[in-house]
Amino acid sequence: MQKITKATPVDARKLAQIAKDSFLPAHGHAGPKKDIDSYVSNHFNEANFKKELENKNNHYYIIYHENEIAGYSKIIFNSKNQNIANSNITKMERLYLLKEFYGLNLGVKLFEYNIEFAKKNDQKGIWVFVWVENKRAIAFYKKMGFVIVGSYNFIVSKTHSNPNHVMYLEF
Repeated sequence: MQKITKATPVDARKLAQIAKDSFLPAHGHAGPKKDIDSYVSNHFNEANFKKELENKNNHYYIIYHENEIAGYSKIIFNSKNQNIANSNITKMERLYLLKEFYGLNLGVKLFEYNIEFAKKNDQKGIWVFVWVENKRAIAFYKKMGFVIVGSYNFIVSKTHSNPNHVMYLEF
């Protein structure tokens, strides 16, 4: 059984742990260990998630599989990108799934949920940054219909950044 629920500030600790547990396998080798550890520590902590969850512009959703949290998403409506001419577009800031839930189509279900939610809110498309070395994520987004429309330098620390694709799906 799977279900998707809106996250609230009460979920902050769980989301922080999922973020760490899903980010590190995909990105842990994306730079010097001290830079990656610092990024994770600064961005994926309970206090930061509480602050983000209290911001009405951030839409977080949790997906459960057999009553266990399998992952979560974060989208932001009306988030422009210089590589995309359309307005009323959504940024998918995160679509994280724990490794033990790979292969169950949960990422697709959570993604489709976000697409329907965005469409109901008059959004015309959705975009995402994807690290150029994250082949699994790039393949997933291409399968979902995204195209690469630009590039972005993702700042990990003051001394390290990673090249990312800007990928876009028009509705």
